[in-house]
Amino acid sequence: MAKTIVVKQTGSPIRRPKDQLATLKGLGLNKMHKTRELEDTPSVRGMVNKISHMVEIIEEKG
Repeated sequence: MAKTIVVKQTGSPIRRPKDQLATLKGLGLNKMHKTRELEDTPSVRGMVNKISHMVEIIEEKG
């Protein structure tokens, strides 16, 4: 079974650079307090690190 992480959006993309909004949309997050279960890959981890001030990792499944 592949490792996954559960990510929750905690911050608003209002008045943020457009690339941060695009990163949120790329992760499938577009509304406050929405959660997504994503595959734990280096590319997803990089996206989460880029917008770490707007998201929170709730759970790591493995």
